[in-house]
Amino acid sequence: MGQKSSLVIIGNEILSGRTQDKNTSWIGDKMAAHGVPLAEVRVVPDIEEKIIEAVNAMREEYDFVFTTGGIGPTHDDITAACIAKAFGVAFGRHDDAYQVLLEYYGPDELTDARATMADMPDGATLIPNPVSGAPGFRVENVFVMAGVPRIMQAMLESVIADIAPGKTIMSNTITCNLQESIVAEGLGQVQDKYEDVEIGSYPSFRGGQLNVSVVLRSTEDGSIKQATKDVLALIDDRGGEVLSEVYQVPLS
Repeated sequence: MGQKSSLVIIGNEILSGRTQDKNTSWIGDKMAAHGVPLAEVRVVPDIEEKIIEAVNAMREEYDFVFTTGGIGPTHDDITAACIAKAFGVAFGRHDDAYQVLLEYYGPDELTDARATMADMPDGATLIPNPVSGAPGFRVENVFVMAGVPRIMQAMLESVIADIAPGKTIMSNTITCNLQESIVAEGLGQVQDKYEDVEIGSYPSFRGGQLNVSVVLRSTEDGSIKQATKDVLALIDDRGGEVLSEVYQVPLS
């Protein structure tokens, strides 16, 4: 489906359950609408080698990598330094970032701790932060953003503006009263027919019975239309009843 993006969530607080991740769904929705969907998400602790390993793996495999978390002013905010090591570049004070902080806080309020938020990998390009001042940054295909959802969301708007949109990803959803096991083999056969369509099945329990929702996603309207017809035929062949349908690509 063209270009793909990925996300590395950094922070012990996410892994411990103390903080609930709210960024994945936001980024996923925005990037899907932009035609550059999230293909993988990893959550890693505040450990240098883990961050470097994840970033290097993701930037090699995917067109774009987003990171969230670990760019504040405290001792455990090590993301920026880890990105520098991942790329093998120097790490130090970014003059433009420092100027942003100076203008935001003023000389009396820009403490040494706050000033460390201007330390970035050599060659980094700033990502504006209209919410709290301290910018994120980009190095090649890696975009480093804050973990606080409101700040990340504001940064992401700027990031998306720098990424060329891909083809629109369309989806059709069919919910039927069959159990997933009854349609599993047939769905696999439909999937084999359409390489440019992603087909997922998601069971649920409603009204005292097991149901399954089949979601088809593609950038090609002809393929998703025919694959949807095949899924409907499969449900009918297995004696099922369609409970609901949501189509971005009409079948007529």
